[in-house]
Amino acid sequence: MLQTALPSMTHPPRIHDLDAFTVALTAIVGDRCSRSESDRAQHGRGETHLPPASPDLVVYPGTTDEVQRIVRVCAAHDAPIIAYGAGSSLEGHVAAVQGGISLDMTRMNRILRTSVEDMDATVEAGVTRLQLCRALSGTGATFFIDPGADATLGGMTSTGASGTTSVRYGTMRENVLGLTVVLADGSVLRTGGRARKSSAGYDLTRLFIGAEGTLGILTEVTVRLHAVPDAIAAVACAFPTVDAAVDAVVALLQSGVPLARIELLDELTVGAVNAFSHLGLPDAPMVLLELHAFSAPAIAEQLETVREIVAQVEGHIHAEATTEEARARLWEARHKVYFAGLAMKPGARSWTTDVCVPVSHLAVNIREARADCLANGIVAPLVGHVGDGNFHLLLLVDPGDAAGLERASAVNDRIVQRAIASGGTCTGEHGIGMGKMASLAKQHGDLLPAMRAIKGALDPHDLMNPGKILGGQAVRQAGRRAGGQ
Repeated sequence: MLQTALPSMTHPPRIHDLDAFTVALTAIVGDRCSRSESDRAQHGRGETHLPPASPDLVVYPGTTDEVQRIVRVCAAHDAPIIAYGAGSSLEGHVAAVQGGISLDMTRMNRILRTSVEDMDATVEAGVTRLQLCRALSGTGATFFIDPGADATLGGMTSTGASGTTSVRYGTMRENVLGLTVVLADGSVLRTGGRARKSSAGYDLTRLFIGAEGTLGILTEVTVRLHAVPDAIAAVACAFPTVDAAVDAVVALLQSGVPLARIELLDELTVGAVNAFSHLGLPDAPMVLLELHAFSAPAIAEQLETVREIVAQVEGHIHAEATTEEARARLWEARHKVYFAGLAMKPGARSWTTDVCVPVSHLAVNIREARADCLANGIVAPLVGHVGDGNFHLLLLVDPGDAAGLERASAVNDRIVQRAIASGGTCTGEHGIGMGKMASLAKQHGDLLPAMRAIKGALDPHDLMNPGKILGGQAVRQAGRRAGGQ
């Protein structure tokens, strides 16, 4: 990967006696504490255009109790703690910008409980989505949130992830019922529960969803499950323009067809996928749909509605698939967009944008973003969860081209500005990390003091993933005020 070509960030030392700190951690986890350069380098980077920053140590806890003890040692040594899952984040979430430890949660990978009767499951934070789906195979239940990568449930919760199925099944915010969280002082919170609704006080579960590890370490997650549909169909539709494709999506949503996935690929992206995977798709903007129903007649009725609406905007059905193998072949175009995009410009790295707008503003935002990329000479495949108004441009940049990176940054800023002006958001699912802190200020500048107050109350010494979402100095000042210092 090209991350090795990016310069690493350096950080001033916060740990004054690294040897003593290492001894204290080793007393808790034994040989599951690493200072090796390769481990540290791996844990200081994600799938991002941003530069990496290695932690001072990598620690692999095995239980919530170990996490508590590790956090207390870190607090005693003023050592930052960055939770690490699959390392697939896109906004620099795992970079150790102030050093400290990377807390690798992947060995906390036990499925603690599943209940098909109640349609829920409790897992440790290191369990991946595919691991949970495999464990549920044959039960009639599954977990549908699919961000693309085989991410951990802890990481997906921390970033408020969603993905291709959110138009029907929601995001992590709608699918997390409860959490076990270790706070910066080593205390443990257990939020939420298994009840489908509750009015019992502040909703702390949703406070930690999307907090990106800045408020505490998630060690257990209770998630909602969904019934496996009896009938599934996938449809690939081609359109003369992106506007026509979006018009079809709006009409389908208004028609009440229970679409489970709606993904848009523009013409440039379709060409990239065809070159990469030899799929033979039409050289035109395409929408990939998936329908879920509990009978074959219901699927047939839905498919007929899709055909009618697509024809109304001068689109056409390229392919339909009802078998698992045929559906997988159609969805290969979407699943390989990232790698197909990188293949368009060998040696490039993807700066992946992530705005979300009201669906009625989607076409104009896409059109203006595409024109901006063209005017600045930036190759940028586009893909979108268009049922939610969420779209991504993969701005292909040369990590060594400072001028090119500056142009990409300016294009990304304008994409965000247009999205916010449309009543949208700077991020639909990737989160803020350190890559979108300025964008968050543009969108929610009036809310930042309240966010800093919450951060300061729960993490007064800014140990939990510092330098992300809100920055650092102001957070530590808020923490000192909260603690009466």
